[in-house]
Amino acid sequence: MQMAQATNLAKEETAATSKVVEEGTTAPSKAANEEIVQNETEKSTDHAPTLAEKIQSMDWSAISAELIKMMLGLLASMAILLTIWTFISSITPDFPGPGQTWEEAKSLLEEPFYEAGPSDMGIGWNVLYSLKRVGIGFGLAALIGIPMGFLVGRFTLISRVANPIISLLRPVSPLAWLPLGLYVLEAADPSAIWVIFICSIWPMILNTAEGVRSVPKDYLNVAKVLSLPEWKVATKILFPAALPHILTGVKLAVGTAWLVIVAAEMLTGGIGIGFWLWDEWNNLKIESIIIAIFVIGIVGLLLEQAILLVAKKFAYSEE
Repeated sequence: MQMAQATNLAKEETAATSKVVEEGTTAPSKAANEEIVQNETEKSTDHAPTLAEKIQSMDWSAISAELIKMMLGLLASMAILLTIWTFISSITPDFPGPGQTWEEAKSLLEEPFYEAGPSDMGIGWNVLYSLKRVGIGFGLAALIGIPMGFLVGRFTLISRVANPIISLLRPVSPLAWLPLGLYVLEAADPSAIWVIFICSIWPMILNTAEGVRSVPKDYLNVAKVLSLPEWKVATKILFPAALPHILTGVKLAVGTAWLVIVAAEMLTGGIGIGFWLWDEWNNLKIESIIIAIFVIGIVGLLLEQAILLVAKKFAYSEE
C-alpha cells in the first residue's frame, strides 16, 4: 500500500515537472513568434522615404553654415578685387574704375543680341559664335582623339609609332597652326575651328591612352579566356575603366579651346568675342575690354562646371 502511494506520488511530481518544463519552453516560443510577426508587419509597412521626409532629415544648420562660409569667401575675394581695381584706376590716367565700367556694362547688357549689320552685333551674338566654333572644333577633336587614344593605349606597336609624333607636335603653340590653316582652308572661320581642333586633340589622346593602360591586367586576362572580340573588350572593359581619364582629358581640352579661340579670333577677325575685344581696343574703349575679360572668364567657368557635373554623374552611376 505504501509502495503504491509512493509510486503515485512520484508520477504526480513527474507530471508536474513536465508541465512546468513544457510551459517554460513554450512561453518563450510564443513570445518569439509574436516578435517575429511584429517585425514582419513593420517590414511590410515600411516604405522608402519621400522627398518631404528627406528634406526634413537634412542637417540644415550645417548646410546653412557651409553656404555662409562660401558667401563670405566670395564677398572677401570680390572686395579684394575691387580694392585693387580702384587703386589701379586712381593712379593710372583714363583707366576706368568699377563704377564707370558698371555703367558701360549695363548699357551693353541691356541689348546683348542686337544686330545692326554683319560686323556690328551685340556681345551675346559674339559669345555664341565663339561657342559654336569651340563646339565644332572640340567635337571633331573628341571624335578623332578618343578612338586614337584607345589605339595608342591598347596596342604597343601603335604607341611606339604615335608617341614620337605626339611628343613633337604637342608643344607647338596652337596659334602657330593658324597661318597653315589660313593657307590651306582659305577662310577665317574654318581656320579658327582648325586651331581649336589641333589644340584639343592632344589632351584627349594622352589621357585616354593613359586610362586604357591603367586597366588592370586581370580584366584583360578574363576577356582573353572568354575569347571576347576586341570591340566588346573596348566597350565593356576598357571604356568604363578609362572613363575618368577620358573626362579629365575632355576638361583640359575644353579649357584650352576656350583660351585659344579668343586669341585666334583676334587674328582672323569676323564675329566672335575675341574679335569684339580687339575691335573695342581699336576704338580705345577700355571699359568694354574689361567687360569682355569678365565675360570670357564667366563663360569659361560655366564650361568647366558643366564638365564637372558630367564627370560627377558618371562617377555616381559607376557606384
